[in-house]
Amino acid sequence: MQASLAQLSQIIVFAGLEIADKVKLQPDTLVQSYSKGEIILHEGDRLPEKLYAVVSGAIQVTKTATTGKETILRELATGEIFAAPALLGNGISPATVTAECDCEILTVQRHALLQTIQNQPEIALRMLMVFNTRIQQLHETVHGLVSERAIIRLTRLIQYFADTSGTETTSQGKTLKVKLSYYRMARSIGITYEECLRLIKSLNSVLAYSRGGKIIILDSEKLEAIASGNIDY
Repeated sequence: MQASLAQLSQIIVFAGLEIADKVKLQPDTLVQSYSKGEIILHEGDRLPEKLYAVVSGAIQVTKTATTGKETILRELATGEIFAAPALLGNGISPATVTAECDCEILTVQRHALLQTIQNQPEIALRMLMVFNTRIQQLHETVHGLVSERAIIRLTRLIQYFADTSGTETTSQGKTLKVKLSYYRMARSIGITYEECLRLIKSLNSVLAYSRGGKIIILDSEKLEAIASGNIDY
């Protein structure tokens, strides 16, 4: 199905794009639907020369090591672009992309995107800003895996989701809007399920965790102190 003007407007890098330019793009777009858990791209896939973006829902990007261990690299929501090698690299998917919930993925043919960039070069700048931010995040993740203790990585992960997904204030504290299972957190920071379970239990004065992945931040200041390394927890 061809993308609508409203769907093109959802994509961050197309923010501010004139309607006429969006209309020109439409014939070279495609929107496909995926169910929760369905794989969108496999690690090692040969990628067509297209821009990939999330029109609705959310996706999860994971990498599998030679040992078979799978790590969550990032999670992307509506408006985000992904699969940079399809446009800028060797055309091989460096990771597996999975639908975190029912979602829609938009693709734009490379030649059409380049034509649009000629008229609106700020699109290329926005894309570079996105990819630069992700490189910085990856650098911080790698640095954390090498030098930071697991408790610090875990508390920073919880802070990250509190900031990006939001929280709701209750009588107990701040409840994360996103659900985080032990398995998901462990895969995100490179530790085992068992270690994640142990660390969450050790934070019972800071966090409340309940079945289904519900997390309530009981003490934001203490969480920040641990994440900053100011408390030897």
